[in-house]
Amino acid sequence: MQVSISARHGSLAKESQEYIERKLPKLSHIFERLISINVTVDFQTNEPEVELLVEAEHKHDFVARERAESVTAAFDQTLEKMEGQLRRYKEKITDHHRRTPA
Repeated sequence: MQVSISARHGSLAKESQEYIERKLPKLSHIFERLISINVTVDFQTNEPEVELLVEAEHKHDFVARERAESVTAAFDQTLEKMEGQLRRYKEKITDHHRRTPA
């Protein structure tokens, strides 16, 4: 799985980057077929905005954005949104019907 973390209109503190890197593997535990994860932190306004873009096999990209007072708070909220999207998608593609032999 390829992981990319970038910042727009500013620079990301080392502690924030390490925090994000520690939390990202959680997504691959929810949905195993992830190809890449891109995290973009935008410092254009007073509150940083975190965008999480996840690419999975056989599916278009999943996108979540959130704005908060700090980078870690915005990332946590964005990660929670992404977990929900991945869980819903996994539930949708999982076959829950038991087939009886003919």
